[in-house]
Amino acid sequence: MTSEIFSVASFTVAMALLATLLMLPPGVVLAWLLARRPFPGRSVCDTLVSLPLVLPPVATGLILLWLFGRRGPLGGLLAQVGFDVLFTWKAVVIAMAVMGLPLLVRAARAGFEQVDRRYEQVAATLGASPARIFFTISLPLAGRGVLAGALLGFSRALGEFGATIMVAGALPSTRTIAVSIFSYTETGQQAAAMSMLAVSAVIAFVALLLSNRLTTA
Repeated sequence: MTSEIFSVASFTVAMALLATLLMLPPGVVLAWLLARRPFPGRSVCDTLVSLPLVLPPVATGLILLWLFGRRGPLGGLLAQVGFDVLFTWKAVVIAMAVMGLPLLVRAARAGFEQVDRRYEQVAATLGASPARIFFTISLPLAGRGVLAGALLGFSRALGEFGATIMVAGALPSTRTIAVSIFSYTETGQQAAAMSMLAVSAVIAFVALLLSNRLTTA
């Protein structure tokens, strides 16, 4: 049982880390755009990004199931090149990334909004390109917010259940901590479920503690 718990926990952490890496680039770009650039449809974009926070996770999973199914708009294209997503570890990563993205964007956006624009304006006056301003001034100064958001997204990914079970199932090769807790509870294996719960709580506590320290320091 100990080896199984370790295997599931290490798989979950690995998938959550991959999901965090996947959500980080688009999340940072979205956070910067929402904090710095007014554009048509900004409120709609902000709403769509936050939608997974209020939708039932199984509803988000159903949308992903349609998107990445063999007859879906994305799944059909990927199937043509022999790339399957559903009920594989890739589905776990995608579900985790989608559910963690809103938290990453919110925290990173707050970080960018706290950056004094005068530094960016001075750099622009001196002839720095927008890309250089972003990577040498905006992003480093918002670094705490971005890192805090990444930790929040990672924490959310660790505990993801609804969307994950919809697109990845409860197969031995795709079982995360949350799915295992559900499976063990459903089959009456309370001791194993509690062990998984303890592992999940410890990992999530550490991640949230680090995130809180970054945002309050």
